[in-house]
Amino acid sequence: MRTRSFASLAACTLTLAASFLPAKEARAADTDRSKGWQTATTITMAAGVGTSLFMPRVYYSDSGNQEIAIGWKSRWHATVLAPVAVNVGLTLLNEFVLKDKLKSFRPGCDETIQGTGRCQDYGSFSSFAFLSLASLGQTGATFFVDTFKWSDGRVNGGSILGNLVLPLALSAVTVIGRSDGNWESNGQLVASGAAGLAIGIATGLLYSIWQKPECGYTSTVLCW
Repeated sequence: MRTRSFASLAACTLTLAASFLPAKEARAADTDRSKGWQTATTITMAAGVGTSLFMPRVYYSDSGNQEIAIGWKSRWHATVLAPVAVNVGLTLLNEFVLKDKLKSFRPGCDETIQGTGRCQDYGSFSSFAFLSLASLGQTGATFFVDTFKWSDGRVNGGSILGNLVLPLALSAVTVIGRSDGNWESNGQLVASGAAGLAIGIATGLLYSIWQKPECGYTSTVLCW
């Protein structure tokens, strides 16, 4: 009788243990992260910041000053460091402060395994999506201000490429890579990207409206 009871208990125990195996295997797969996409999105995020920092202000000059030729001009302004610094600073604030406050788990993670394995930190806000879209928002806002305020609606192809097409492509690859690499969920990426885009548009508008694209009445290319 005892032997049968023990056998029954052992069978139940094995059955119960076996029922947990698929769940554990699934959880391990759910928390897999692509190192390749981590590297790629780090590069695209940095390239987006570089674009917002080094893309010149492109505008059409029809100044009455005879010393300055009429036509398209490009100028680099040191003051662009201000909006870039705000975008990067808010990203660092998110990475080291806000994430721990929000406690939004990465895909495959929950409170039972947080802090272990591939669940060492939280997913939202996604610093990668936030900064990539902030860079796009900044360059996009600068493009529209330089085009419609400072160039009387004249459109420059190079400005479209550097301020819109390239940042859009870089941010798209960043967001797709973070999702495909299982680093953040689609919901986390949408929320992070929307927040970054709004911040970027705000910093870009304030900068490009306050800072005229030309360097006064000189032909200097780099403006301090």
